[in-house]
Amino acid sequence: MLKTILAISGKPGLYRLVSRGNKNLIVETVDAAKKRLPAFGADKVVSLADISIYTNDDSEVSLASVFESIKKNYDGKPVNMSPKKAEQDDVIAFFAKVLPNYDTDRVRVSDMRKVMSWYNMLVEYGITEFEEQKSAEESK
Repeated sequence: MLKTILAISGKPGLYRLVSRGNKNLIVETVDAAKKRLPAFGADKVVSLADISIYTNDDSEVSLASVFESIKKNYDGKPVNMSPKKAEQDDVIAFFAKVLPNYDTDRVRVSDMRKVMSWYNMLVEYGITEFEEQKSAEESK
C-alpha cells in the first residue's frame, strides 16, 4: 500500500500516485481535497515504502514496520500529540516506545516528527494497512 504513497521534497503533505505522464508523475493529495498536480523529474519524489529507519544493530527497519508498531501501540488511532507543538523530550519518548532500538545518533527529532505527522495523516484519511499482506503461496 505504501508503494503508491509519495513524499515530495519541498511540498507539504503526502501524495498518491495516480498515473505516469510524459516525463512526469500525476499525483493527488491524500487529504480530502484530492487535488491533482504533476511531479516532475526535478522534484525529489520518494515512495514511503522505500524509507527506512536506522537501528542500533546496524540494520534498518522499514517505515511500514514503524507505522505498524505505532498502530499497535495506539490501537489504530492517530497519535494524541501534535508533531509540531510537542516537546522534544515527548517526541523522543514516543519514538523510543514504538521503535526501542532506533539509532539515537542518526535519527533526528525532525525525522521523528515527520514519521508521527505522516502516520496521523494516513490514519486520518483511512489508510491503515501499511505492510503488504503475504499471500498463502508466499508464506509456503
